[in-house]
Amino acid sequence: MSVLDVRGVVKSFSGLEVIANLDFSVEAGERRLIIGPNGAGKTTLFNLITGEIAPDQGSVRLFGRDITRLPGWRRAHLGMTRTYQIITLFPDDSLLRNISLSLLGLMPLRWNPLIRLEKLEAITAAARDILTSVGLEHMENRPLRETAYGDQRRVEIGMALAQRPRLMLLDEPFAGLSVDERADIKELLKSIPPEVTIIMIEHDMDVALEFAERISLMHFGEMVFEGSRAEVVDHPRTREIYLGE
Repeated sequence: MSVLDVRGVVKSFSGLEVIANLDFSVEAGERRLIIGPNGAGKTTLFNLITGEIAPDQGSVRLFGRDITRLPGWRRAHLGMTRTYQIITLFPDDSLLRNISLSLLGLMPLRWNPLIRLEKLEAITAAARDILTSVGLEHMENRPLRETAYGDQRRVEIGMALAQRPRLMLLDEPFAGLSVDERADIKELLKSIPPEVTIIMIEHDMDVALEFAERISLMHFGEMVFEGSRAEVVDHPRTREIYLGE
């Protein structure tokens, strides 16, 4: 069964076509990597999938359901979550509160303006469990802005996991990390349960190729080739796009 099915999607900005009649499908449990040079349309594709922008044409289906016109927040309730190339967290709040806010986002309690998050023991306990799973339980009360960049990436992934996702979209999770931090994040991503489908955009090819089972090559808003790691690395279009051969 396809977890995600994108068909005939077109998107233009000010007359410039960024996504061109694109078809893209991902099966349950896949670890899919999307590669391509800057400007290929990768992040725009993520924005279309998550509902941050709407396509001009085409459809997006999630677990068989047409979500093309569904608001982004409704997609999160269907089991989709996402991280961003530029970290978008709450820098003045503690790590524990960042995770707690993510947990609260799926609950009806989020609409209660009088709620005191620190009084919700079940949420706090669940947030601590998530911090433990990403290796940050020892700094739960530290403000996010006072943590290393690699640890902020861990918090971001923890917040995504707090949404109980069935599909995770990771937009360059290794961007800006040191060699040691990349190794740590790679191990963290490997620990995500296999029933969670993961689609990743990444430019660190050595790390990403080791992670992915299937790779899609994107260029000028189109998927030009798709296959296994070996097939994509050896394909002439890959060499042409990346190396100009």
